[in-house]
Amino acid sequence: MALFNVRVYGILIDAQDRLLVSDEFIRGSYITKLPGGGLEIGEGTRDGLAREFMEEADLEVRVGEHFYTTDFFQISAFNHTDQIISIYYYVHANDTSKILTKEKTFDFLPEQVADLKGTAEHLRWIPLSELSEATMTLPIDKVAIKMLLDKKGF
Repeated sequence: MALFNVRVYGILIDAQDRLLVSDEFIRGSYITKLPGGGLEIGEGTRDGLAREFMEEADLEVRVGEHFYTTDFFQISAFNHTDQIISIYYYVHANDTSKILTKEKTFDFLPEQVADLKGTAEHLRWIPLSELSEATMTLPIDKVAIKMLLDKKGF
């Protein structure tokens, strides 16, 4: 049975013009995406995004202006019967210095990626000047990043 899978993602840019991204190992695949994830039943999109940032970054955020919602058909990369609808917002935080980040892409310990059915993730900052659509793995994120770079004049 086909379902809609609603996802919420945040665009967090710090004072140094860097974008926060999430490097993840999911079911044997390495993925770079924006922080966020699946909306839970009974949850609004803004509340869901704030929850995701608390879970992923231990960070309270203010969810700001809507940025983009998927406007094309996209099948899920992990469940080939679900259609993905992704909603992006700008997010703001008082203090981004406390976010635990890594410098290198997919900087996981061997035991973190040993189980092909397991998951691992870490956050990383990317300067906007080094960001491109190719930085992202997922098709909808690529669209959002192109829009962001066009808006910022990169």
